[in-house]
Amino acid sequence: MDSIVTKKALKDVLDKKITRDEAEEAVKTLIKWVGDNPNREGLKETPKRVINAYKEFFSGYEESPEEILSKTFEDVQGYEDLVMLKDVNFNSHCEHHMVPIQGKVHLAYIPTKRVVGISKLARTVDIFARRLQTQETMTQQIAECINSSLKPKGVAVYIEAFHQCMTTRGVMKPNVSTITNCFIGAFKTDGDLQQRFTSYILNR
Repeated sequence: MDSIVTKKALKDVLDKKITRDEAEEAVKTLIKWVGDNPNREGLKETPKRVINAYKEFFSGYEESPEEILSKTFEDVQGYEDLVMLKDVNFNSHCEHHMVPIQGKVHLAYIPTKRVVGISKLARTVDIFARRLQTQETMTQQIAECINSSLKPKGVAVYIEAFHQCMTTRGVMKPNVSTITNCFIGAFKTDGDLQQRFTSYILNR
């Protein structure tokens, strides 16, 4: 019974629409908490600016990557080889500290009967990036979304990124990058295909 009540309470919290005024008040509270005055001239407009920035940073919650990838093309003249996007820059935010993650995504898939516009793949990266994330989760989400939407022979996703939760706080290691990857289908079972994908990444 307690667990049912708890789940209902959580759902009520998530379903409650937070107003812009409430969000701006939360920013004012944080300004006070760090030791400054939200009413001084330089900070008066800060809550509004922060909320505007957050709307942009986290716009991925308002978009559907599946919808973006739903428009495909079947007239590919029998093309069955690798389709790859290299050096897709992204900006995200760590879900643990809400500080920036910046890096690059390299992705590829092997089509069966249909392909998708390459800009749609880049947009898919942005949709997942513009949410609170861990790099591991984001890597998996991008790969699984492409796989479920396009039904290709295989998908590969490789991400290299710098996390400010590590580079500007905590252990303070500014030159450390984090690498994650996900291989599905042919990319998982074929070592030569994996190596080919990696060689394209390293071939600057």
